[in-house]
Amino acid sequence: MSDELDLIFMDTDDAMKKAISHLEVELTKIRAGKANPTMLDGIHVDYYGAPTLINQVANISVLDARTLSIQPWEKNMLSHIEKAIMQANIGITPQNDGNQIRLFLPPLTEERRRELFKKASGEGEHAKVAIRSIRRDAIEHIKKLQKDGLSEDAAKDAEKSIQEVTDKFIVLVDKHLTAKEKEMMSV
Repeated sequence: MSDELDLIFMDTDDAMKKAISHLEVELTKIRAGKANPTMLDGIHVDYYGAPTLINQVANISVLDARTLSIQPWEKNMLSHIEKAIMQANIGITPQNDGNQIRLFLPPLTEERRRELFKKASGEGEHAKVAIRSIRRDAIEHIKKLQKDGLSEDAAKDAEKSIQEVTDKFIVLVDKHLTAKEKEMMSV
């Protein structure tokens, strides 16, 4: 039984770490007023008929705090990249000069910052829901083990440990959100 409990703890911890990793990725996609190449993650370009990630057909670099440069490896990809950025609706109009595409990030208004923080908070809430769901699944496994012969005291201790891990990860989500809010609200 102890091996099965250890396995439940390991699986729970791993799954919660994945939820935090997913949150971190989603938060980097929300722009905070500073140019960041990860803003373009998830944008697909039509590359000879195949949808391909933008960072696989071009070099993306930060020119300054508010400017991204996209240098395609093939010049004929400029229009495809420009079209993909427009369709992605990230709130930035690409500037094509014939050699590269520049994205100028406008300064964020207070209202836009609040909208973006609401979006970040929503991602945080999704992470919390995922963590709580993982906790529920782990506790269900422990209850099944209890029916199969695990003592009631051991089951209660295991559930308490699962709750402590859950609380730790919920606090981590809140820390990520606080850091993102601080980043977004700084001018």
